[in-house]
Amino acid sequence: MKLTTRSRYGTRLLLDIALHSDTGPVPSKDTARREGISLKYLEKMIKTLNEAGYLKGKRGPNGGNILTKTPEEISIGAVARILEGEEDRVLDCSGDPATCNRAAVCLRRSIWDDAHQAMYRMLDSYTLADLVKDARLCPAPTEKE
Repeated sequence: MKLTTRSRYGTRLLLDIALHSDTGPVPSKDTARREGISLKYLEKMIKTLNEAGYLKGKRGPNGGNILTKTPEEISIGAVARILEGEEDRVLDCSGDPATCNRAAVCLRRSIWDDAHQAMYRMLDSYTLADLVKDARLCPAPTEKE
């Protein structure tokens, strides 16, 4: 099982905003620079997270992104589901007998579904607040100008 860069970068985006929002909204270009993520790619994730109600953008000279929920309210599993898509599955099989004539007796599908659910249960057990706490305990990487 593998999460795409959307989940990993989206989590880094939210973490960066949580760590740098004490003085106001966090500009996307600053997050892109600090995290080494293309601004164009970052903006796609911002749009998705905005639509899901996790971020709000503020325009203008002091504009940027702000969290609409507290870090304690944001589970990493929820972020992954939003950015990967609710229907993300380990197997392409939907378990629909119209798609697969073995759906009713397929043992392998249940094993992979269980593994998929276990991964998300584990991700749901962590919040953005956990990552903020860990980040504050670690020395910050030096930025290259």
